Amino acid sequence: MENPETSSLAERAYQRLRSEILHGDLMPGERLRPADLNGKFQLGLTPIREALMRLSSENLVALDTHRGSRVSQASLSELSDLMATRRSIESLCLASAMQHGSPAWEADIVAAMHLLSRTPLPRSQDDREAATLWESRHRQFHHALVSACQEKWLLWFWNILTDHSERYRKFRLMQRATRAKQSKARDIEAEHHAIMQAVLGRDHSRAIELMHAHLSATEQSVAEGLRARASSTSNRQGAS
Repeated sequence: MENPETSSLAERAYQRLRSEILHGDLMPGERLRPADLNGKFQLGLTPIREALMRLSSENLVALDTHRGSRVSQASLSELSDLMATRRSIESLCLASAMQHGSPAWEADIVAAMHLLSRTPLPRSQDDREAATLWESRHRQFHHALVSACQEKWLLWFWNILTDHSERYRKFRLMQRATRAKQSKARDIEAEHHAIMQAVLGRDHSRAIELMHAHLSATEQSVAEGLRARASSTSNRQGAS
C-alpha cells in the first residue's frame, strides 16, 4: 500500500518542479539532479524521482538512463508544431464556446479582460513577480474565452497545449525587452480587446481569424527569442 505521506510529498515535488519549468525558472535543457533538487526543495529523493517520472509523461522532462534527467529542450520545430496544434484546438474550443456561452460566460470574459488590462507587462525577463502575475491573468483571459466549450476532451487538450506554450515565456520576454527599444511595439492589449469584442458579438469567423493572428504573432516573437538565445550561445562558445 502506498504511503500517504510519500504520495503527498511526491505531489508537492511535482507541483514545484512543474511550476518552475512552466515559468522558466528551470530552462530548457537544464540538468535535473535529484540530489540538487532535494537540497532545494527538501522533499526527499523518492518523491522527487517520482515527480520527474510523472513530468516525463507530460513531455516536460526528458529522461535518459545514462545521462539523467533534463528539462525538455525547446526548438523552433517543436514551437511550430505546438502552436499550429494550439491554433486548431483553440479555434474549435472558441467556436463551441460562442455557440453555447451564457450571459455569465460573457461576464467572466469581461472581468478577465479588465484584470488583464490592469496588469502591466513585465519590463524584463528578470521581473519574475510581474511576469508571473501577467501570465496568470493572461491564462485566465484565454481560459474565460473557451470555458463555455461543451467538448471536455477539447478543453483538456487546450490546457495541455497552453501549458507547453507557457514554457516558452522567457523567450517571449527576451524578445519583448528588445522590441521595447524599437519605435513600433506590438499592442497585445488591443489584440485581446478585439478578440473579446468579436467573441461577445458571436462573430465566429472574425473571432477565429483574430485568435489565429494573435497566436501566430506570439509564435513569431518566441521564435525570434529562440534564435537570439541560440545566437548568444553560439557566440559564447566561439569566444571560448
